[in-house]
Amino acid sequence: MRVRLALATGVLLASAAAPLAHAEGAADLSVHAYGTVGEDSTVTLYGSYRCLDDSAGPVFVSSILVQGDHSAGIGGVRAVCDGHLHEWTNTAVVKDPAYRPGTARVQATLMQLTAGKTGLPTPDFLAVEESTVELL
Repeated sequence: MRVRLALATGVLLASAAAPLAHAEGAADLSVHAYGTVGEDSTVTLYGSYRCLDDSAGPVFVSSILVQGDHSAGIGGVRAVCDGHLHEWTNTAVVKDPAYRPGTARVQATLMQLTAGKTGLPTPDFLAVEESTVELL
């Protein structure tokens, strides 16, 4: 049930954010074709991003890894929005159940937190990328 909820949430976020990613034109996000799984169940995913302006609030690169019916968030990193291409690396230990070498799907999101009307942080999706990866 939790896996289906995570997948449904990811699909909803992707479909909501996809038009924003293309409309903005200023943000770019990609996922490398490989990731790694360590003997201690540490999963590491890689990619690159570009964004122009983080003056409205911090920008983060997050990722979700799906293999079979298992889905988990794999880390997150703060983005530097200076117009240059940067590499991102997200890492997490996932043991129950552990990921295995082989094919998996990654959904990466470039998201900015801005102050909403109530003053609470509101996510603004700058770019979303969904890709097949090979876990080594």
